[in-house]
Amino acid sequence: MKKLADYGHDDHPADDPDRVPLAWAVAVLDDCEPCDGLRIELTVEEAGRPGAGLVGHFSPASARRLRAALATALKEIGEPP
Repeated sequence: MKKLADYGHDDHPADDPDRVPLAWAVAVLDDCEPCDGLRIELTVEEAGRPGAGLVGHFSPASARRLRAALATALKEIGEPP
């Protein structure tokens, strides 16, 4: 089973020659045989190039660590987590 949680694109200016526009997707995954238990799947790829990106399978603890890192970064720029 794979259930999509959300997806989107970064909102960096598209005409920046140093950074490509990115697409991301987050899903819940339970069919990763080598993984132990349920996983959170994060896919990051260049916008418009589906299937050519990177896919990470995060344990609940690793997903919480990523969430905490994003919250810390938001606080650093004066935004609520």
